[in-house]
Amino acid sequence: MQPQEPPPRPVLRAPTTLGEILAELRALHQSSTAFWMHFDAASFYAPLGQAWSPADNVRHLIKSSRPVARALRVPKLLLLVPGGGVSWRGSRSYAEVRETYRRALAGGVQAGRFAPRPEPSPAEPEAARRALMEQRDAVAAELHGAIERWSERALDRFRMPHPALGQLTVREMLYFTLYHNLHHVQNVAGRLGWWEEPRG
Repeated sequence: MQPQEPPPRPVLRAPTTLGEILAELRALHQSSTAFWMHFDAASFYAPLGQAWSPADNVRHLIKSSRPVARALRVPKLLLLVPGGGVSWRGSRSYAEVRETYRRALAGGVQAGRFAPRPEPSPAEPEAARRALMEQRDAVAAELHGAIERWSERALDRFRMPHPALGQLTVREMLYFTLYHNLHHVQNVAGRLGWWEEPRG
């Protein structure tokens, strides 16, 4: 069964600096861990109607965050290959990136190759969840460690391709990654009637 009482709602403060981005990513990882662990193991793997299960959402977030973490660890010159490059316009704010993604969702953008592959319910859901959450922790640690190697200036100078939003500066990609994780928590909570995503 789905839990009856909603878990605490994650709070995100719109970051600006590299340090603020990293702090918000770490805080959101902690609060969203509590959210995903609020489900009993069977409910964690149960689809929400026709929508993904909580576990599917976590697998999608792992699948979409891992390439960002890995890209941030390569030599910066490799980001100059086709699809990346140098930005001369600076970075948009967190709120602007969030709204760009919201418009893309409203326009019908899909997860595409980052969608979780269909999997049967595991025979031992608690052990499966523990392994999945450990994988999530490892990707988050890789991402956070990679961010620490960047400078404020470099976050605005280098670009990375996003499959739905086009070219983003590294700072914008981190804004997206932050909001994307929050969005999936809010989306699941909304499907369960716990709370609606704020529009501000």
